[in-house]
Amino acid sequence: MKTLYRRTVVVAVMLALSISLSWTYASAAGKELKKFNVGYLASTGHTMYFIAKEKGYFEQEGLDVQLFLFTNSGEGLNAISAGKLDAGSFGTAPPLVFITKGVDVTIFGGQMSEGHGIVAKPEKVDQFRDLKNYAGKTIATVRLSTGDVVFRGGLHHAGVDWKKNVTIKELDSPGAVLEAIKKGSVDAGILWPPFLTLAEQQGLKVARRSGDVQPNHTCCRQSALTSRLKTNEADYIKFMRALIKAHAFYKTNQDETVDIASKYVKIDKAILKKDLYSGNLYISPDPEKAGVVSFWQNMNDAGYISSKEKIESHINTEIFRKALDQLIKEYPNEKDYKALKASFKA
Repeated sequence: MKTLYRRTVVVAVMLALSISLSWTYASAAGKELKKFNVGYLASTGHTMYFIAKEKGYFEQEGLDVQLFLFTNSGEGLNAISAGKLDAGSFGTAPPLVFITKGVDVTIFGGQMSEGHGIVAKPEKVDQFRDLKNYAGKTIATVRLSTGDVVFRGGLHHAGVDWKKNVTIKELDSPGAVLEAIKKGSVDAGILWPPFLTLAEQQGLKVARRSGDVQPNHTCCRQSALTSRLKTNEADYIKFMRALIKAHAFYKTNQDETVDIASKYVKIDKAILKKDLYSGNLYISPDPEKAGVVSFWQNMNDAGYISSKEKIESHINTEIFRKALDQLIKEYPNEKDYKALKASFKA
């Protein structure tokens, strides 16, 4: 029955996406807005989307952005590759894996970095602080999640053969991973915001954070079909302008940011605020090309993928650069724009 329900929901979402791709509508001011379909996960890491939508930044840029919720990153990348989404933010691993399978996807912006962790019951947590102790253990994960790749890479570098000596259970959602840890059907599990903080609230403990295993690693990246980026570059520049505006808002309006995020991530606001501003999760629209290249190399080193593809050809930094330069010209005194420019590397 669950499978039938899931299929029904997916079909309904795809139908809605197909219909909305061909629509445009006029705003209250009479300006025609172009439909732009975007996929997201119910994660605090996707808060720039929520801010841009609720504060009207997408509309300011002439876009009618429709946000579509997905359960996991694999589903989201399938929708992108099928042409149902104009863009989406589904980790770093999923677009890279899809590229190895021949899907022509390009990363053109950022969303969040770090933020994942491995969680266990209090009586087991100490043994999972050292990656060498993972041999012989059962770990739950959501395949293609960023944390999944980071921890497999960490095990590889620690000398643990995760393919032979660790039992990895791939589940459909972070909620399923959390339940598996609580029930004791696995020894530990890999989670991301806000589920990491939810796990702590429910009595579980974080053994290691992903940033400790692979410092400054990228997570959700803005991804799209390469053909669409080439054909509709102006729309993607507008999209990134809206996200850059949202980032500036996020940096200076904590309480309202939490209120906005709570409309999309249905958990206690105190958890949201901790996730957004505790320093374990980093939000930025910068595509972070070097970070993506490093992530690609780590995936190959760990045996998660095997590809000689030059991943640089699937990273577009020009869209972000053009959007940021335009905004700096229009708002020369905006400190956040200047900070983004200072840290940006093409």
